[in-house]
Amino acid sequence: MAYSVKMFSGSQSNYLGEKIAYYYGKPLGSVSNQRFSDGEMSPSFDESIRGCEVFIVQSTCPPAENLMELLLMVDAARRASAKYVTVVVPYFGYARQDRKDKPRVAIAAKLVANLMTAAGADRLMTCDLHAGQIQGFFDFPVDHLDGTAIFVPYLRSLKLDNMVFASPDVGGVSRARSFAKHFHADIVVCDKHRKRANEVASMQVIGDVEGANVVLIDDLVDTAGTMCKAAEILREKGALSVRAICTHPVMSGRAYELVENSMLEEMVVSDTLPLRQSTSKIKVLTVAELFAKAIRNVHDHESISSLFINLHQ
Repeated sequence: MAYSVKMFSGSQSNYLGEKIAYYYGKPLGSVSNQRFSDGEMSPSFDESIRGCEVFIVQSTCPPAENLMELLLMVDAARRASAKYVTVVVPYFGYARQDRKDKPRVAIAAKLVANLMTAAGADRLMTCDLHAGQIQGFFDFPVDHLDGTAIFVPYLRSLKLDNMVFASPDVGGVSRARSFAKHFHADIVVCDKHRKRANEVASMQVIGDVEGANVVLIDDLVDTAGTMCKAAEILREKGALSVRAICTHPVMSGRAYELVENSMLEEMVVSDTLPLRQSTSKIKVLTVAELFAKAIRNVHDHESISSLFINLHQ
């Protein structure tokens, strides 16, 4: 039995929800979000969703109340007798806190997974998690979409010679290797040492970039310090050009200023998060069509593997 699909979005991801709904071919549903004088939220659906397959689009970007809004919308959908509730979280925040890397800290990614389960979500759809194993934190299906679907065609359109892919740290090697396979290219690693979170103390390049057009690959860019430092060092090592691919533009602090004044040719990001200001060096590609196709395939009980780029093509 096919259930009617209805799509809604949280207040911070409305720009993306509207684009996803457009590519899907269905209008975005209406949601009201009453606020009490102290800022407390009370979202409600403005139409019946009884027996429907509901998709709620909301990236859990700062501030933290965006996550709370998503949880309240899931709970409201459950209490309104929705048949299935899928949370579409293009940017899954708190993913960097996926393990105990020092004593007496929270594993925030697991906590968020528990909260979504407790709220009543049936499924998660997201893109480029900070660590793929976060999928194991959930006791319901997770559709983990791959940003290469939008970034690889763009890189191909540039027709760059002698392309080399670089990871800004050791932890991102598998991500850089995934891109390199598409172009049968080599990879290098920028090995960094941090004094503390968001502050790079030192960095060195492992591999040869002399005369290469280097593409740095990362899942997100926060302060942009690592990316800009890597671009500077790669150019010093003889790279012809350095550009960056970062799925999620968190862009906090002085990130925009750093990118604008960096050695980067450009930084290519997706619209999983909205940019707070524009800069000539940042290019935005949309994930809306990718998510719209994934939603259609999930509704039609079809595989989403067809949305991934075939390495052998």
